[in-house]
Amino acid sequence: MKKLLFAVLLLLPMLVCAQTIGAPDRKPGEGEGPFDRLIIRGAILIDGTGGPASGPVDIIVEDNKIVDIARVGVPKVPIDESKRPKLGNGKTKEIDATGKYVMPGLIDLHVHTGGAPKAPEAEYVYKLWMAHGITTIRGVPFGNLEWSLKEKERSAKNEIVAPRMVSFHRIGTGKEWEGRKILTPEDAREWVRYANKKGVDGLKLVSHRPAIMEAVLDEANSLGMGSTAHLAQSGVAQMNTIDAARLGLTSMTHFYGLFESMYENNDVQPWPVDINYGDEQHRFGQVARQWNLVKPGGEKWNALLDEFLKLDFYINPTMTIYSAGRDVMRARNADWHEKYTLPSLMDFFSPSRTSHGAYWFDWTTEDEVAWKKYYQVWMQFLNEYKNRGGKITLGSDSGFIYQLYGFGTILELEMFQEAGFHPLEVIRAATMHSAQEIFKPLKKPIEYGVIREGLLADMIIVDENPLQNLKVLYGTGAVRLNDDTAKVERVGGIEYTIKDGIIYDAKKLLSDVEAMVDKQKQERSK
Repeated sequence: MKKLLFAVLLLLPMLVCAQTIGAPDRKPGEGEGPFDRLIIRGAILIDGTGGPASGPVDIIVEDNKIVDIARVGVPKVPIDESKRPKLGNGKTKEIDATGKYVMPGLIDLHVHTGGAPKAPEAEYVYKLWMAHGITTIRGVPFGNLEWSLKEKERSAKNEIVAPRMVSFHRIGTGKEWEGRKILTPEDAREWVRYANKKGVDGLKLVSHRPAIMEAVLDEANSLGMGSTAHLAQSGVAQMNTIDAARLGLTSMTHFYGLFESMYENNDVQPWPVDINYGDEQHRFGQVARQWNLVKPGGEKWNALLDEFLKLDFYINPTMTIYSAGRDVMRARNADWHEKYTLPSLMDFFSPSRTSHGAYWFDWTTEDEVAWKKYYQVWMQFLNEYKNRGGKITLGSDSGFIYQLYGFGTILELEMFQEAGFHPLEVIRAATMHSAQEIFKPLKKPIEYGVIREGLLADMIIVDENPLQNLKVLYGTGAVRLNDDTAKVERVGGIEYTIKDGIIYDAKKLLSDVEAMVDKQKQERSK
């Protein structure tokens, strides 16, 4: 019966997935705390601001706030115990982090929470995120509006094992708007007011026509709501990135509309005359052919950088989600798929006319070369914007195109480094700058994203140095030859993820995910 049900699901159009099953209530033993007092002892601190690592320090947390960061010695010298903070009164938990690295929890600003048939249960996705140190996520959206806000509420109360949630939605969604269309600027403003009352944090926009875009952004900004946009190729001819930024858009996600904002000799992309945007290999294969339509370092290039900087515009590139285009074989055979990718999700990734992002109908070397060239230009723009003081933030959009939740987020960090970011700049983008994008429309200082007194206790503990090798943040760790044993071993993987002062064993979370994958494999074999 289960095999028959799955076969039926595979035949359904999957461009939009069905709603995910909400996470089960947090069970006893799933996370410890929060405690009256938590002390992380002897850690090397990467605080998220871009400053160098320093330690040893003791980090003191009370309930879910960092209250003190005490320097307790110098490297390679025994710690003077008299300098260490005392246990104090109440229930105290200590973590010995001697020689280990502590950094802020990662903030992924572009996520979706799976959905049937690819990843039917939210628990699977949440635990992959948490196992990779992702303590805050922004759904664009997570799922339908009402479900997303309910899961956000449950996470805020720590009733489920999940990152804290920021909930963005497309205009016109929500039960009360079923059957209605946004046809006028006033319709758009009405929906924004409705969403604000429901508790929606911000807008996920596409390339709406200018009058609609102007109305929604004006209304959202007046209400302190954030905004980001996937400026789809189908609409960038009338609304590219700089057009939207001038209207008040907070940030862009992906790359759509960016190159079109600085074409040298074109106004729209010179598509092949047989283009059909509904054919996803046409859609995703042709976008990379823009790499030579702009001039790095040219007048239009520099003017765009300058104007973005003046507007304090955020770029959330999600390089990871398109990276398979450069080498689909590598993405298809990544180390983590065997243990941690559900068979149903791998089916969704496989070439298909109906699964969104499964566009490998006849992928060629020429396609991969075009994507490699495209990335070179795209990364140069991102690095130059960062060097001028612009803010680049972390997003993954995993769950499509062979990118697995959590693992795709860490790949994005590696791609920042490929683009020219120093590892400290990588971590700053993924923590402090991502937090600033969340809090900018609220006109409030950040509440997390940096390890600093007074901020929430969202942190990662890892026993290897992520500045030396970002691969140690993967759940599968990094491969290293042990010269003492002459054997190859895996090192790293996050040890603890701390959210709201609650300590989660990251490796136990991965074990739970592996059990879910094994269960589905066994069910399929029956």
